[in-house]
Amino acid sequence: MTGFKIFIVEDDPWYGEILAYHLGLNPDYSVSRFETAKDCIAKMHLKPDLVTIDFSLPDMNGDDLFRKIREINPQLPVIVISSQEEVSIAVNLLKMGVNDYLVKDEATKDLLWNSVIRIRETQSLKKEVEHLREELGQRFSFQKTLIGQSESLKKVFNMINKAVKTNINILINGETGTGKEVVAKAIHYNSDRKKKNFVAVNMAAFPKDLIESELFGHEKGAFTGAVARKAGKFEEANGGTIFLDEIAEMDLGLQTKLLRVLQEREVVRVGGNEKVKLDVRLIVATHKNLTEEVRKGNFREDLFFRIMGLPIELPPLRERDKDILILAKHFADEFAKENKMGSIQFTKEAKDKLMKYHFPGNVRELKAVIDLAVVMCEDNEIKPEDITFTSAKKDDYFIPENKTLRQYTCDIIRQHLKKNDNDVIATAAALDIGKSTIYKMMQTGELE
Repeated sequence: MTGFKIFIVEDDPWYGEILAYHLGLNPDYSVSRFETAKDCIAKMHLKPDLVTIDFSLPDMNGDDLFRKIREINPQLPVIVISSQEEVSIAVNLLKMGVNDYLVKDEATKDLLWNSVIRIRETQSLKKEVEHLREELGQRFSFQKTLIGQSESLKKVFNMINKAVKTNINILINGETGTGKEVVAKAIHYNSDRKKKNFVAVNMAAFPKDLIESELFGHEKGAFTGAVARKAGKFEEANGGTIFLDEIAEMDLGLQTKLLRVLQEREVVRVGGNEKVKLDVRLIVATHKNLTEEVRKGNFREDLFFRIMGLPIELPPLRERDKDILILAKHFADEFAKENKMGSIQFTKEAKDKLMKYHFPGNVRELKAVIDLAVVMCEDNEIKPEDITFTSAKKDDYFIPENKTLRQYTCDIIRQHLKKNDNDVIATAAALDIGKSTIYKMMQTGELE
């Protein structure tokens, strides 16, 4: 059987033949008739695309047959055709999930024809959306979107692998431009929730008086300008993932409401009383130290423990060694392909210039630098003079605040200890200092 498969369940052979003949006028439809519910159920393994059922069958009524069909295939569209005109029966069936309810009369054939067309169009759209989601999932395969081979990035891959296997909350920490949203999307589109929505919200992008409505929705008349009910981002993400970027910027009052939503797994729209049940995976991100924000009183401790779940630390680009060159080549090839420019090469001097720069804007800054360099270069070869850095001077990077030389020394040693998994000997060798210096600083409490 080929084409769009339609099962017609009708105990009146004459009427069933009329419906089958009428739908069969479309060569894309493959129509099969059954006179009992039992016969229809026995053939469900043929996987029909649509079933029409008579409400009054000799061996089973319409709502019981509908339940049986839904047990076999919860997504299968069903149309009920009945001689009964009672509104209560129609309403009940529609509430159960029947796609359409038609009363037997002279217009039934045409109404059925139009109903099948609508259902088929809806199914086509759903399949298209599902296909696009699968494509998006492949696109956000983290091995493809997080480019690099450094040890620090391999640790991120390992954490993402753990994250996709469960629904645990995720806390992503990293400097601006390190790819926090890319990681969040990679987790979502490689998890069991990939066919549902991924909804991203930047907490720093909305005014304080609008963010509650944006997250939780509002009812009509809840405030001036609320001319209609609006679902919030949490409702949009139901069944999928919500990504709250820059979570540390959230107002303390809103933190309390978010905590309640996470605890109760339900949301109440602004100005309403109805509780909307939620099944949402939460991923949050920040460039700040949330532990420090809790200590300062800027972030609720109970919310911190609720959202932290699995922590993923994204390394800054300056700690990813030759990933800089791998990413530079990737961005150059990507930009050249988009602009039909052919393969791009880097001179040794250009590579040296990239490796010596500290990239305070991280991966985002590198991409902007490379895009410009591709435009500026001649003969598809990037030279040092094609590379322009527009961020703060390197000296400014090392003096973000007033510190003593000793404090800066501690910061540098601490950074290298972290990079070397707290290996004192490797850190001492990298900094060309004695390991006893590091041990003494640990004993005095200067280094944790």
